[in-house]
Amino acid sequence: MTTASAEAWALHRPGTRDVGLLSLAVVGVSLSAPLTAMVTAPMLALAFWRNAAGAAALLPVLLTRERATLAGLRWRDLRSSVVAGLFLAAHFATWLPSISMTSVAASIALVTTTPIWTALAARISGVRLPAAVWWGLLLAVVGVALIVGVDIQVSEEALKGDGLALLGAICAGGYVLAGARARQRLATSAYAVICYSVCAAMIAVSAVVVDAPLGGFTARNWWLIAAITVAAQLFGHTLLNLVLSTVGPTVVSLAVLLEVPGALLFALVLLGQVPPLLALPGVALVVVGVALVVRASRPTTLVEPGT
Repeated sequence: MTTASAEAWALHRPGTRDVGLLSLAVVGVSLSAPLTAMVTAPMLALAFWRNAAGAAALLPVLLTRERATLAGLRWRDLRSSVVAGLFLAAHFATWLPSISMTSVAASIALVTTTPIWTALAARISGVRLPAAVWWGLLLAVVGVALIVGVDIQVSEEALKGDGLALLGAICAGGYVLAGARARQRLATSAYAVICYSVCAAMIAVSAVVVDAPLGGFTARNWWLIAAITVAAQLFGHTLLNLVLSTVGPTVVSLAVLLEVPGALLFALVLLGQVPPLLALPGVALVVVGVALVVRASRPTTLVEPGT
């Protein structure tokens, strides 16, 4: 494992700017599940349009303000972005169907286990993680379990849905880790345009294979898709990708755990869904777990690509 490769997997303490960007990103991804629950269009169509529109929205930034970052790029500089896009497509293809096969609570709980997989990958790659990181991971995961409450379903369909959600979490871990490597060489817009475009292309192929329509929806569905694109894709995924190069994939994945209490709050406001009894202590454990990981991370100063 080279020093550069190990650096992509390491943890770094967020600065004030990173904390602000992570906070906005968490709000964005927290809106995703409640808004998605309101969409009646096929989930593959939702995944396609949020990625295609996200790439289109960032393309002008790449071709103007960050155009200079494209000079001298080679295939090896773009390869990690393509891999991240493939992992992101696999994440959507596995997790979204799980929502209709098992309970939404169980699906969200399982898909937010991403930090476990990124931390394990970091350890396997040779990065030594402080004991506080593992305690933080444990507390955060227990917190998620408390938030969703006891949700045991024994049907074969539910078990398949749980497996898909877990697979979605593993794919999300691959997406974050590949993105961390890509962001060592590429500006945010270049990485996001490539990643989202690859993801959208793969989802479009999948939609053709399963004969899922990508258009012909009601105005309400289009407005919801637009809202999810702005909130979850541009403010969520893109801001998370922006800070990948400065805080590392494990901290980003831990921050995404805050999506669970955030989604519960937005579900209460938008859908009238009351959180389970154990939600409040669960939220507290998630916050404490994230705080432990951030506190155990070492401070760092990296230069944004192209600056």
